[in-house]
Amino acid sequence: MAKTYTTVQGDMWDSIAYTQMGSTDYTDRLLNLNRQSRMYYPFPAGIVLILPELEKNILDTLPPWKRGVQ
Repeated sequence: MAKTYTTVQGDMWDSIAYTQMGSTDYTDRLLNLNRQSRMYYPFPAGIVLILPELEKNILDTLPPWKRGVQ
């Protein structure tokens, strides 16, 4: 099931990508999944957006000694 985010007044595409997915690098993917809402900038409250699925970082699955964490 896809995750969604409901906007609050003043949200912007890049801020949603950053707060919900951890990086503004996901802005393009967020826009592409929600083409019907491209006209909003900034957003009004109450727009439901589909969030892109994030690929799991391989480092997250490794034990600390293999990640190079000191």
